[in-house]
Amino acid sequence: MMMFQPENELPSNTAKFRKSLAFLLLISIFLAKASVYAKQNEPLPDGDEQRKYLIEKMLLIADPLLDALSKNQLREKMPVEAVEGQEEERKKVTYLEAFGRLIGGMAPWLELGPDNTAEGKLRKKYIDLSVKCIKNATDPVSPDFMNFNIGKQPVVDAAFLAHALLRAPNQLWGNLDEQTKENVLNAFKSSRDIKPYYSNWLLFSAMVEAAIYKFEGKADMMRIDYAVKEHQNWYKGDGLYGDGPDFHWDYYNSFVIQPMLLDITEVVLDDEKLYNTFLKREARYAQIQERLISPEGTYPPIGRSLCYRFGAFQSLAQIALLKALPEEVSPEQVRCALYTVIKRQIEAPGTFDENGWLQIGLYGHQPELGEYYISTGSLYLCSQAFLILGLPESDPFWSKPNADWTQKKVWNGGKINIDHALY
Repeated sequence: MMMFQPENELPSNTAKFRKSLAFLLLISIFLAKASVYAKQNEPLPDGDEQRKYLIEKMLLIADPLLDALSKNQLREKMPVEAVEGQEEERKKVTYLEAFGRLIGGMAPWLELGPDNTAEGKLRKKYIDLSVKCIKNATDPVSPDFMNFNIGKQPVVDAAFLAHALLRAPNQLWGNLDEQTKENVLNAFKSSRDIKPYYSNWLLFSAMVEAAIYKFEGKADMMRIDYAVKEHQNWYKGDGLYGDGPDFHWDYYNSFVIQPMLLDITEVVLDDEKLYNTFLKREARYAQIQERLISPEGTYPPIGRSLCYRFGAFQSLAQIALLKALPEEVSPEQVRCALYTVIKRQIEAPGTFDENGWLQIGLYGHQPELGEYYISTGSLYLCSQAFLILGLPESDPFWSKPNADWTQKKVWNGGKINIDHALY
């Protein structure tokens, strides 16, 4: 009969082996933690290198989509990942989702236009590609003609496409042929069939009308006026709006509300005082957003639509683009913070499938985070964080020395400014 042998009575070789194994395990854990710590604390590249990296990653996201759509092969090539049972329903809307959201984030960079620099030549390539995509997306006889008016969702992404055209009126709208311009306007007008929900969705209808107004000179002003006035009523204070009458702890102030409200007001409403009010509120919200970014480039996973990833920081990127950051927030600390956030998420294993398409998740592939309305196309809202690339290479935003952002300063024992509410 085999009896249990206490550890102190084990054969000496066995005891030594177990002790060695335990020691090796402790060493491996220590080295793994040290490796993570070192990676998180490695010096950042300078601003020029950060810009090159961000352009490279923006185009990594864009390439499969723009290449396929430019060849009228988007429906054929783009996968549609969605909640089980929702795939067929999402196929009706996901292509406009993907294109409108992607091009909305790229637009300020494209609007810088072509020049003889390496980056300027690259922009020329993507301006031409984007123009061809707009043509195919809005041509009623194109295999990739997109749905602008069937169901509820199309008004959302018609608005993102409209926003893109407003952000790049010279390089996108200005390079369209006359027939395509007419097709775009017809597509936008067809979305009027959709009644928006009583929430941030009012801004989608208003954004579409703002583009029609900009490019045709007339629009349904009631949709614009109603959306702006209701959002004024939904302001909760300290730079934050409700999503409808109620406040939601999520990132929709950045995904939609503040960027669209500000740009609609600038394009359509001749009211400098109102515009400046909205700008101050968004600047305060951007200040809050900067403080949400941890020293490691993470942020709180609060609310719905987390699969839009770093698109959560559209407001911070837009305020930096507009050079409207609060005095306490330097452009270089915003640059370093956004670079770190984007790098951390985009390099997570599983962010892309084997063909380079985005997959559902916040950090890598996490399909359980996909709400019923999320599909592959939805994920391209992440591109809104690249608005900062609309600041040219020569801008001090890129040339100033690296700087720690607020949380990185404070958790390293540094000095930060006292935070104050906006009154």
